[in-house]
Amino acid sequence: MGYVPRIVVPHGYYHVGTRGNNRRSIFEDDRDRAFFLMSLRRVARRYGWLIYAYCLMRNHYHLVIQLGDAGISRGMCELNTAHAVTYNIRHSRMNHLFGRRFWSELITTDEYLLEACRYVVQNPLRAGLCERCEDWPWSSYRATVGSVLPPPYLAVGDLLSVLTPGAKDPTARFREYCETVVPRRVRSGDGRWQPPSQERRETATHVERAR
Repeated sequence: MGYVPRIVVPHGYYHVGTRGNNRRSIFEDDRDRAFFLMSLRRVARRYGWLIYAYCLMRNHYHLVIQLGDAGISRGMCELNTAHAVTYNIRHSRMNHLFGRRFWSELITTDEYLLEACRYVVQNPLRAGLCERCEDWPWSSYRATVGSVLPPPYLAVGDLLSVLTPGAKDPTARFREYCETVVPRRVRSGDGRWQPPSQERRETATHVERAR
């Protein structure tokens, strides 16, 4: 059975990611993670991507990106191939590192763009790896709130302007926005990721208020 063709919108916004083969680890140590981010920087520059958020987990990663003119598939193929080849060499292994092809979801509203970015940087919290977004060094959160210098491909100003246009302290508003931890999402029947439903948003808000 062939793959379902992707909907590719030039300069569109996408939530994308890839998981390890059979859910195996794709990052063993900080050197693996650092190399992946170096590859991401190179690919983003080559294909004209703007990265709104990213998070590296043990066996998968998430990106929220705006495409350039060259689309998405070639860049994701280059990014995943570079990481897989280097990983296999470093750890003396063979065969496929990643499982299925990367997944992608077209982002069609500013609300969904913000929700996707928050969802991505909150992955370590939902996994129980840390208690605050800023405690996880392998996401874009620290750079977004100004704790570290952002890489050139990270669209910090664009993201904050969507969340808080004209605000005097947009980073404080982003911190506040990320304090409400949203539930883990699941794939819908057609295999696509969906933003949290209104019921789950209300549940998350209720839990946050009760803390």
